[in-house]
Amino acid sequence: MKTVFQKPKALTDAPLHYCPGCTHGIIHRLVAEAIDALGIEGNTVGVAPVGCAVMAYDYFSCDMVEAAHGRAPAVATGLKRAMPENIIFTYQGDGDLASIGMAETVHAATRNENITVIFVNNAIYGMTGGQMAPTSLPGQVTQTSPYGRDVKHCGYPVKVCEMLAQLEGPEYLARVAVNNVKNVLSAKKAIQKAFENQIAGKGFSLVEVISACPTNWGMTPQKALEWIDEKMIPYYPLGVYKDRSKEAGV
Repeated sequence: MKTVFQKPKALTDAPLHYCPGCTHGIIHRLVAEAIDALGIEGNTVGVAPVGCAVMAYDYFSCDMVEAAHGRAPAVATGLKRAMPENIIFTYQGDGDLASIGMAETVHAATRNENITVIFVNNAIYGMTGGQMAPTSLPGQVTQTSPYGRDVKHCGYPVKVCEMLAQLEGPEYLARVAVNNVKNVLSAKKAIQKAFENQIAGKGFSLVEVISACPTNWGMTPQKALEWIDEKMIPYYPLGVYKDRSKEAGV
């Protein structure tokens, strides 16, 4: 019988620990599919974050390193400079990348470090119980903003792709989502392109993935996917924010 669907080889057999409806599992699969498609598992090293994806080292078949909270881009920079022939990627949530790790993210981007960053934006702190994150939407109810995020007191959400696009350094910046089939297919292409850029030595690539957190949003999995369309994507528009190859006419 012809096999039409199977687990990517770059994923282990370990059961995922994520909550029902969490889209980390989809994103893991897309990263693994890119690794398989490019045949790079044997020389790929991933850097796991602190957050819901802290145990990513259990799920990817490639070598993995655990970074301190927010320091994944710095760890990835060291790995890539020490082993330039290897493919290095980070997998980070919004609290890890856009809060405590913002400096590491910005400086790795402005130096155009030849690494790949997978940035999962679910607009909330997931692992620690649903506090307001740097990416929580205006008016969004969280454990630390029970009346909704008040921008007068808490400021506005951080739009990572738009911010990094102002830097001269980055090679590729894209925002995608995984709440429906069309968006998943687009996300797959963007993630593979980010790895291809590193293989070609082009420099820093970041793919921001709009992701669902039904548990901390207080929604059913289905409603959470709808909320991405209704609330998150209007505030965080999908698309390519920087692609130096296209800008150069390559």
